[in-house]
Amino acid sequence: MSASGVIRGGGPGGRPAGAGLRLMAVHAHPDDESSKGAATMARYVSEGVEVMVCTLTGGERGDILNKAMDRPEVRADLPAIRRAEMAAARDILGVRQQFLGFVDSGLPEGDPPPPLPEGCFALQPLGVAARPLVRAVRQFRPHVMLTYDPNGGYPHPDHVMTHRVSVEAFEAAADPDRYAGCGEPWQPLKLYYFVSFHRARFQALHDAMLARGLESPYAERLADAADPRRLALEITTRVRCAEHFAIRDRALLAHATQVDPHGSWFACPLDVQQEAWPTEDYHLARSLVDADLPEDDLFAGIREKVRM
Repeated sequence: MSASGVIRGGGPGGRPAGAGLRLMAVHAHPDDESSKGAATMARYVSEGVEVMVCTLTGGERGDILNKAMDRPEVRADLPAIRRAEMAAARDILGVRQQFLGFVDSGLPEGDPPPPLPEGCFALQPLGVAARPLVRAVRQFRPHVMLTYDPNGGYPHPDHVMTHRVSVEAFEAAADPDRYAGCGEPWQPLKLYYFVSFHRARFQALHDAMLARGLESPYAERLADAADPRRLALEITTRVRCAEHFAIRDRALLAHATQVDPHGSWFACPLDVQQEAWPTEDYHLARSLVDADLPEDDLFAGIREKVRM
């Protein structure tokens, strides 16, 4: 059901188009779910798909990126505040969400960078780090999983570890001999990587703003997206979700410690975004079903199986 209470589309017998389908998005920190794939989730929720967000850490070591929120009382209570922000974003998106209990590793800076803090998520053995996610997969039983590419989208240690545990859970959750005590085996059918911040999208938004006589904030992002050290992924799947961009933005603004409402995230008008790049984009990394590429639906090849 969408935020307006309306279920879009329909299936056989008047069922919602997404009835019976389940989607799981795996993220490193609270706010990641709202900056990567949020409009996609909102679209599928509106179609009746069950959506679960698994957040591996509490974001305890995150910076306060909104100057208006950078106050002593906020810094002193940041873990609780970030959980409250996550609850607000979850409700805006209409998804279910759970924290999987690990501690934020922080983003080490310096040359050379300092060692990661003892006990943090990124330093956990893979079997320890993946176990709560395997349990969540077996409980929620998703047909599709979303996560980061091997570089983490960007090389934050928690994002890289999130990639590793997501692949481990996708491959291990169906094996009854692995992760004993974590529930009945379940095999997700497709695993996607987010392709959220790529040059083609930034170029389209940049060009559209200039064409309207607006100042573009994307010059720096275009240069960064062209960095040969960034992992270039083929876009296999483009999900049209422009009508849900406003919900995405509301969810992102709910993370008030992380997002400046007057910052570059919101410099491009919504109607320009909807016209210039109306999709959120993905790379199909694993699939156990037949689906022709390119796709416009994360559940391509799955819907028919679920309805049988």
